Amino acid sequence: MPETIPPEWLDPPNLAAARVAQVALAARVEAADRIGPVRLIGGVDISNTRFDPENLIFAAVVVLAWPGLEVVATATAVQRARIPYVPGFLGFREVPALLEAWAKLSELPDLVLVDGHGIAHPRGLGIAAHLGVALDVPSIGVAKSPLVGRAAAPLGDEPGAEQPLVWQGRQLGSLLRTRRRANPLYVSLGHRISAEAAVEWVRRCGTGYRLPEPTRQAHLAANAARRQHAQEHGVTIPPPAG
Repeated sequence: MPETIPPEWLDPPNLAAARVAQVALAARVEAADRIGPVRLIGGVDISNTRFDPENLIFAAVVVLAWPGLEVVATATAVQRARIPYVPGFLGFREVPALLEAWAKLSELPDLVLVDGHGIAHPRGLGIAAHLGVALDVPSIGVAKSPLVGRAAAPLGDEPGAEQPLVWQGRQLGSLLRTRRRANPLYVSLGHRISAEAAVEWVRRCGTGYRLPEPTRQAHLAANAARRQHAQEHGVTIPPPAG
């Protein structure tokens, strides 16, 4: 990760410090394309639930070849969350485990799609932006439900339909329907990529499922890590949140 980021920005001692760190990290988000040739694409997801008494975070980073989208590497990590479950601050719970998983990769992706929001966040730092800035990698937020904002106009039913996601008079991202009758995805830039390129990459990574292939594979890997942990430790873990 960039050496210029103070460690307390990624591991704040309390929510008050986390809010200050969030604003500082959000100021470092780059909303323009700074991305080289793409040979490998990453998918990132977390499996966890606020009702787990152990407060465990199961993180997965999956690397896929581009343009074939074959999985070429998977890394996972399990950590106990360091701060409480508070909407809007989940990056501080989840990013430490993702950084551990990322460090296990022998080859790093050129672009990362993250299951979660980018700048479509009250303070402009959803987990995709949080992770992108921490690692200084191009990142895109691909969330399954909104945190803030609403569609600028009714979204069409057909796959490929798109509408701006607006909040407080400005566009934070886009709603994108990837399958007919399926709920839309909420796409926003995370770091080092433009809003237009973020949506285009999500489109290009579609394989007929609701989720783009990188985050779909990461979702499967994170849940597999949860199941493996339960089997190895003989415990019952509450179902994942999503």
